[in-house]
Amino acid sequence: MDISPIFLTITVLIVALIAFIAEWLPVDLTSLSVAVVLMLLGLVSPSEGISGFGNSATITVMAMFILSAGLTKTGILNTVRDWLIKFGGKNPSQQIFTLGMIIGPISAFINNTAVVAIFLPIVEQWSKQTKISVSKLLIPMSFLTILGGLITLLGTSTNILASGIAVQLGYKEFSIFQFTALGIPVFLIGLTYISLAAPKILPSRKPAGGESLSEDYELKEYVSEMIIPPKSSLIGQTLRSSEIQRKFDLDILEIIRNDEHFPPPLADKVLALGDILLVRGSRNNLLNIKDERGVEILADFKFNSTNLEKENNNEEEKIAEVLILSNSRLIGATLKDLRFRQRYNCTVLAIRRGQELIRERLGKVTLKFGDLLLIQAPKESFIGLQTTRELLVLEEKNREGLRQDKALISLTIIMGVILISALDIIPILSASLTGVILMVITGCLKPGEIYGTVRWDIIFLLAGLIPLGVAMDNSGTNQWLVDKLLVVGGNLSGYWILVLLYFATSMLTEVLSNNAAVVLMIPIAVKIAESMGYDALSFMYVVTFAASNSYLAPIGYQTNTMVYAPGGYKFLDYTRLGLPLTITLTLIVPLLIMKIYGI
Repeated sequence: MDISPIFLTITVLIVALIAFIAEWLPVDLTSLSVAVVLMLLGLVSPSEGISGFGNSATITVMAMFILSAGLTKTGILNTVRDWLIKFGGKNPSQQIFTLGMIIGPISAFINNTAVVAIFLPIVEQWSKQTKISVSKLLIPMSFLTILGGLITLLGTSTNILASGIAVQLGYKEFSIFQFTALGIPVFLIGLTYISLAAPKILPSRKPAGGESLSEDYELKEYVSEMIIPPKSSLIGQTLRSSEIQRKFDLDILEIIRNDEHFPPPLADKVLALGDILLVRGSRNNLLNIKDERGVEILADFKFNSTNLEKENNNEEEKIAEVLILSNSRLIGATLKDLRFRQRYNCTVLAIRRGQELIRERLGKVTLKFGDLLLIQAPKESFIGLQTTRELLVLEEKNREGLRQDKALISLTIIMGVILISALDIIPILSASLTGVILMVITGCLKPGEIYGTVRWDIIFLLAGLIPLGVAMDNSGTNQWLVDKLLVVGGNLSGYWILVLLYFATSMLTEVLSNNAAVVLMIPIAVKIAESMGYDALSFMYVVTFAASNSYLAPIGYQTNTMVYAPGGYKFLDYTRLGLPLTITLTLIVPLLIMKIYGI
């Protein structure tokens, strides 16, 4: 018996939704698996199955990642820090408003995940200077970059993908300023609400003024000193041969011998009588090593800034927070598997995941995107950490490593891409790829850097999802869904149909991703518009804006996840601030679309 293509497609769609929500695999691998399954079932041809890799939207998104990196590598965005401090004020509402007025326009032209990565350490430092809890600022920063990304086509990969789907459906590709007339009022509405509501709704999860990292991570009970007495079995052994770090889940942070301090690496250091070891470990593990190896725990040890958090610039060691980014190879692995200490020459003291603090058995914790690692390392190690694309050190980067003499060149290239595309001289794909070549030729980026600047997880996500949209159209699934929806909502006015589309898309974004929501919903929205005699562009706009409407949870949008741990937030903090905003935009955006573009 032949199985209906519609039934097969819907089955693949449902399984894909479950896989995305359950996180069986990373989202990029899940979407690629969807494309493979569609080819195996014959729902798309092999050429259609890999069409996402050659799609203009996918290539344009890749080019925009590289162009954004050209700006960050030349340090042009770092200059706004001075504006923030000068005009930000000390009132939380004023601070959020000022922050929004700065990062909103930037997010309109630069990928918003890059903007958050740059501004995270700046805002953290700013909050300490102004004695305002960083928890009052980070969710607003994320929301405002999302809103700013809606102002132009370049602000987010969602907009570029929507333009690519429009072309596939037989419509003209969107111009750079296609959404601007709608995006600016939506941004201002969101900015006004967030500035007024966030200081009242968001709690101070982290104390104002920025207490020391050791106190913030409650490490007093997890860092101790132990001394090697005459009868200890550790005398004459190295840390490697004694295996005490592996067996007792300890990290040796420092060895003190006759007032001389030895920082990591310490694996081959021979232990001697009277050595004092500064260790991170639970009290139970310390008692176990005392009984088994004959060490003594120094009860009068005082955990303070003089023995771990060394702020003096002349000191060799320091501690800092490091955020795991979404394209990191660390995701899904453990510190032990990665040999993290050896690879980066640093020690992880604790892990923060939202408001959860993990301080025991760190080597066996499976790392996730958005995890915040508290690490201790020599200062030279932090230089290496600041250059990797997999980790973000939450402190301002040393400007000496930036190519500031190329800042004007990189800005000129970006402005040229925008101007040429806006005037429709050449397509945005051609303009953006030309910009990439110029970034390398002029020295704003080195040739080897361009590969590390691309968010390959997003590229594979787009490439894997685009065939699903093709399959839904080929099999007639889109038309079948539209027919069912028209039976339910056929008597509704155009406004309420747009409201329902906005609501459905925004809910899909929260459980999947903004890009998946666009791929699935735009073809359906266009068919509804065509069936009811409405303007299809207006329906595409409402889906595009709703797909970025991710304000209810830390998992629906990359920038929300990035600020989750640094702000010490709880899951519902997003919902408390985001739910009124979501309801407001659900009702207002369709109305604005009708007024501005007609329907």
